[in-house]
Amino acid sequence: MNAPGQVIERDGKPEWAVLPYDLYVQLAEEAEMLQDIRDYDSVKTTIEQGKEELIPGDVTFALMDGENAIKVWREYRGLTQQQLAEVAEISTPYLSQIETGKRTGTTEVLLAVAKALKVTLDDIVIQVD
Repeated sequence: MNAPGQVIERDGKPEWAVLPYDLYVQLAEEAEMLQDIRDYDSVKTTIEQGKEELIPGDVTFALMDGENAIKVWREYRGLTQQQLAEVAEISTPYLSQIETGKRTGTTEVLLAVAKALKVTLDDIVIQVD
């Protein structure tokens, strides 16, 4: 890069670079863009390696709208209540009661359901402040 600028030295070594403000802004924007590209590449690699999952907006919006998280994740995973209950080793009526809010479920049950859905406990338990 052959841009107008000035290098200020101390003890014969470059210490400061003075450059036009427009050039500084351009360099800052390009550095930010490069970091965005690196972040994108990193996330893309993580997804391709199966270490991360893309969650559709419909799932996110349903969760944000306050729908039962277990039901949202169950439907997203394409499971029936009976299938999820079998994997989590609970009864189908118990799962139904959890999904409708009639029961809360023990920590052990919720952990089993989360594991069956391949999500964390935090993903299915709503924190109320």
